[in-house]
Amino acid sequence: MTAAPFESLVEEYDDWFETNAGAYRAEKAALEDVLPEEFDHGRSIEVGVGTGRFAAPLGISVGIDPARQPLVRARSRGVDPVRGVAEFLPVADGALDLVAIVTVLSFVDDIERTLSETRRVLAADGTLVVAVLDRSTPVGRVYQEHKAENPFYADAEFLTADETEEALEQAGFAVDRRVQTIFEDPTSLEADSDEKPTVRDGHGTGLFAVFRAAPADS
Repeated sequence: MTAAPFESLVEEYDDWFETNAGAYRAEKAALEDVLPEEFDHGRSIEVGVGTGRFAAPLGISVGIDPARQPLVRARSRGVDPVRGVAEFLPVADGALDLVAIVTVLSFVDDIERTLSETRRVLAADGTLVVAVLDRSTPVGRVYQEHKAENPFYADAEFLTADETEEALEQAGFAVDRRVQTIFEDPTSLEADSDEKPTVRDGHGTGLFAVFRAAPADS
């Protein structure tokens, strides 16, 4: 997993969530929409946790990331930091109730290995939540076209929702929920609106595509 820009530009990375607070609010709402009503917070991990911007508000207790400096921020937000990579999770078999992977599949070296590891560490009745930036959507096509201009996205391999679902199924997961959000320029979304962010079922029009899945043989 590429760690260099996230290690050296941690301030710039973290500031994105402030500058684009409306988009961040919508992304959190989509993730919250698919989370189980109850899960064991002490047995939950976000893979590629970064600075803990999602793990902390979602109640995920542990974050794994290859970049050291973002983990310092994650700790300050109450997330227990573990340095590691998605392809080799330092977790026992079947130990987790929930694993979240938020936009990180675009950065890992081996998606198949990452999902295999996730399948290994999840309990039989555990839940996997995956979010991707869907390059097939109108906003996703803009991201794809201009990704070289962004130090964080330059090396990213953006996925489509269909590609993501196929990878999940091949890894032994059954998808039971699909939602999407961010249907326009993320910078145009209001941060302080009293209205709940728009989260719709399905995929295909929203940049931020979220899946909830479980081990297929559970």
